[in-house]
Amino acid sequence: MYDAVIIGSGLGGLACGAILAKEGYKVCILEKNKQIGGTLQTFVRERVIFDSGVHYVGGLDKGQNLYQLFQYLGILDKLKMRKMDAEFDNVVFEDDPTVYKYAQGYENFIRTLAKDFPEEEEALRKYCTAIKDICSKFPLYNLRNGDYFEKVSVLEIDTQTFLESITTNRRLQNVLAGTSLLYAGEPKKTPLYVHALVLNSYIESSWRFVDGGSQIARHLAHEIISRGGVIKKHRQVIRLKEEGGTVQYAETSDGEKYHGNLFISNVHPVKTIEMTESDMIKKAFKTRLKSLENSISVFYVNVVLKKNRFPYLNHNYYYFDTNDAWAVQDYNDDTWPRGYAMFVAASSKSEEWADGLSLMTYMRFDEVKKWEHTFNTVSNEVSRGEDYEAFKREKAEKLFECVERKFPGFRDCIQSYYVATPLSVRDYIGTDDGSLYGITKDYREPMRTFISPRTKIPNLLLTGQNLNLHGVLGVTVSAVVTCAEVLGMDYMIEKIKHA
Repeated sequence: MYDAVIIGSGLGGLACGAILAKEGYKVCILEKNKQIGGTLQTFVRERVIFDSGVHYVGGLDKGQNLYQLFQYLGILDKLKMRKMDAEFDNVVFEDDPTVYKYAQGYENFIRTLAKDFPEEEEALRKYCTAIKDICSKFPLYNLRNGDYFEKVSVLEIDTQTFLESITTNRRLQNVLAGTSLLYAGEPKKTPLYVHALVLNSYIESSWRFVDGGSQIARHLAHEIISRGGVIKKHRQVIRLKEEGGTVQYAETSDGEKYHGNLFISNVHPVKTIEMTESDMIKKAFKTRLKSLENSISVFYVNVVLKKNRFPYLNHNYYYFDTNDAWAVQDYNDDTWPRGYAMFVAASSKSEEWADGLSLMTYMRFDEVKKWEHTFNTVSNEVSRGEDYEAFKREKAEKLFECVERKFPGFRDCIQSYYVATPLSVRDYIGTDDGSLYGITKDYREPMRTFISPRTKIPNLLLTGQNLNLHGVLGVTVSAVVTCAEVLGMDYMIEKIKHA
């Protein structure tokens, strides 16, 4: 019998486990995969470490929000990190030789972009003021208590309309939307608060994890285990059984039952509700959850580079093949890819030369639907067939063509490459359609996409990227929200602030 049984060892599950273990709870985490961490997982190819999802993070300067949260969780001083260049993100367009740069620190951000847009300094100041103002209205983002009504005034604004309101300069509008790949941004749909919460964190400070983000999962696991908790891998939960008004146990595919007083699911809410056997979850709630749209999936190419051939870039590239930074999702067979992000891996081996990099672009699940009956992970290796391999090669080659246009000679630097499709995301992360960023937010219906950590069953809570916001910061904050249902928000805020 455990005090808390947690389903899924993604960041949300591990952070909840570490918080509760610190408070003396006997914690058990059940993970279906061989490796813990969800999108924190890394993998090694030819001695090069690749991240599966976390390529850089923000808010880690002393006193900033993620710094405080990691300090509280007990892992900050154990992480190997590298601060990125002052100009951390580069935005480029196919028909434009200018490289537009995002810089760390708000004044620096304004000053740097004003070099390319000298007539637009006032618009840039309006932009930064609005971003900071919106972020100030989200209490937990600022590690303080507050209520929902603080943020009501900023929920129903869409990003593109806001950008059009501060400047008529189309190029500047698109430059400011230039990192929309980080949150699956859609014009006239993505709420400005999503854009603001993501961007603010990186403008405050931007960092890479040296040798991969899985170290976050590893150190959180150590915090849990050192306090008597257990993490059981290769345990796929198929059923949560409610009796007498509370969940009694989680049952895994091998028939094992794990009894607990409290259950927290880090699995997608739809899948959580599907596996919960209870009349307490009303049909209307199930229908509402199932009607929510998941964000698009991705196509990754992880490239092993020839030794000392490609320089280590301590910044990221966001490329667009048209003047429209929002158009990447709007592709067909002929126009794909409409853009990509390039993340160079930070390795402890060298700060001069890169040994690997990841290219990321969007891909809809329907492109791989013909192979959806296959399932392939490290612990369950199955070939999807030669036609699937041919599909991956063809797509990778098209992406390389795109990269070559801005980085001539790039192909000659490639030693080998490894592809991940929406099927890879589905199999490792557990979303039916390979969605990477959770449930799509829509400024027109803000309440519809906010999911409470509470369910109708008092001892079943939810956590993870689908509650508030995706990303390392968003999911860590969601874990705090979930655990506050048990420990109390005021108590938790005090603990975090005085960590």
